[in-house]
Amino acid sequence: MTPMVQQRLAGLILVAAAVTALGCAWYVQHVMGIVPCELCLLARWPWRVVLVLGAAECVLPYRAGRWAAMLSLPVLAVSVAIAMAHVGVEQHWWPSPFPSCRAPEFHPGSFRERLASMPLRPSKPCDAATYLWGLPLSMAALSGLFALVVAGLAVLGLRQSRVGA
Repeated sequence: MTPMVQQRLAGLILVAAAVTALGCAWYVQHVMGIVPCELCLLARWPWRVVLVLGAAECVLPYRAGRWAAMLSLPVLAVSVAIAMAHVGVEQHWWPSPFPSCRAPEFHPGSFRERLASMPLRPSKPCDAATYLWGLPLSMAALSGLFALVVAGLAVLGLRQSRVGA
């Protein structure tokens, strides 16, 4: 297999992984009806970037495509870091960095003022783990493990395409 074909295949793997991660999040939110917390919403952004970088790797010339693949590695590392932070919040090792993940604080004032200060859409607390399909790992932990696997595949793809070049 030529290095260019290997690179295109690696780009398709990145695209498929990003679509899988985002599709799973969409399914859990819109079909299963589980409201995401703010950390869950933040964890989707690296996958959006990986989707763009994987698509770029598929269409760009060889050298530029390799750069897109290499840029996906720190983005996947960010995804793992967000997942680790989220698991730490779920396990009560540390508080969430987002104020919306904590219980609301009610300040004195009229009932109307209290209602006006409430969010329009309630969010799920970040420390309430979501376990799917009987698995012993939360969605945040699964996301981090998936990002690690995809990063490993990306590294292997980069090494293989470099060896064949």
